[in-house]
Amino acid sequence: MNWTEFTTAEEWNQILEQSAERGQLVLKHSTTCPVSSNALKEFNDYIEANPNSNVDYRLVKVIESRPISNQIAEDLGVKHESPQVIYIKDKAKYWSATHWAITEEHIKAVLD
Repeated sequence: MNWTEFTTAEEWNQILEQSAERGQLVLKHSTTCPVSSNALKEFNDYIEANPNSNVDYRLVKVIESRPISNQIAEDLGVKHESPQVIYIKDKAKYWSATHWAITEEHIKAVLD
């Protein structure tokens, strides 16, 4: 299983709609931040182990796709942070974590 990067408002709107049927785990990733690199490693470690198959895994790069990153924060009522992982169910934020709280174990505890 892998994650899918998205870069457009149309893709984000589709992800939000899909959350009514399947959970969506979105990682907001900064390509210039070492803390975000660690969060991406933890995200990948979870996906490469035994991920929940009822969830889609998504990634948005916050610098390269700033308008989309801002739209996510606005649509979900979540303060923007980076790195940030957000689990979306039924078109709403179910859970989120930021910075060093993004760990394989933490994701596993929420999704499994």
